Amino acid sequence: MSNLFKILKHMRKQLIIWMFEHSQRIYTTLFKNHESWKITKSELLKLPEPTFGRHLGEFLKRHNFDLIPKVERHDCYHVLCGYSIKVEDEIALQCLCYGNGKRSPYLYGAIILGVAILPDYYKYYYKSFKIGKAANAFHHFDYQELLTTSISDFRAAMFPKHKLLNLNIITI
Repeated sequence: MSNLFKILKHMRKQLIIWMFEHSQRIYTTLFKNHESWKITKSELLKLPEPTFGRHLGEFLKRHNFDLIPKVERHDCYHVLCGYSIKVEDEIALQCLCYGNGKRSPYLYGAIILGVAILPDYYKYYYKSFKIGKAANAFHHFDYQELLTTSISDFRAAMFPKHKLLNLNIITI
């Protein structure tokens, strides 16, 4: 019976991955009208080690990603908050952003469907929401302008010390 639950959980995660992959293109076409950043992963990797942009480049390199045009800030949230790209972390990151005040149709859909399809992680999602609520607002920044900022200074300015300790900061 335990193997069946693992298989079903894996299938639920695969469904969410499929939904993310297919909805992303539609969402950016319909809702994102601004210019993309026009900066490459290799340019980010040339920035000094302690910068937010360098950490973003390392994140992209580690996962063999490039910035997604018009939604570049999403990967910035991963780097700032330390969330991995696992399905449950993607949903938890959306919950953190919701707690931080971000509002978008995509965020609502990700949270509603994520919690409905993967309720096993509800406590993690709620903890993430509370961390976002306790943090200083960061969802509205122009992250392209922050690429040369010290990542440790940026995190310290956004998260109270006790909440910073609760983040899943991925070290490079």
